[in-house]
Amino acid sequence: MDLADDSGSTEYILRTVRESPAGARWAVGTEVHLVNRLAAEMAPRGVHVRILSDCQCLCTTMYRIDQPHMLWILDNLCGIRIKDGESNTAEPRALNVISVHPEVRSLALKALDRMLALSQKPSTTEVD
Repeated sequence: MDLADDSGSTEYILRTVRESPAGARWAVGTEVHLVNRLAAEMAPRGVHVRILSDCQCLCTTMYRIDQPHMLWILDNLCGIRIKDGESNTAEPRALNVISVHPEVRSLALKALDRMLALSQKPSTTEVD
């Protein structure tokens, strides 16, 4: 990142490329499918977008962030199992649990709290 002309979050990348003028050229260093979708979106405007590296940055976990997989996770948390179209109850279980070191967890929670604080709308209630 130190050598990049620019860097930022996924939202920052999307906004920056989408707001760039026709004829702009971008080499983006993030997940390949995001880059491919952005390239297809920008092509009609004449904005060229390609993956930064020929070594594909493939995030297979991102493939599973969709409604069917979310429902599967929620069903399992509630103890619902679907097999051959039949719904059965079972012991609730957590799937795809990620464990991290407590120090990393603490810093990650701090970052999430900051992001959530920034996304909250200011109160419109007046203070007396």
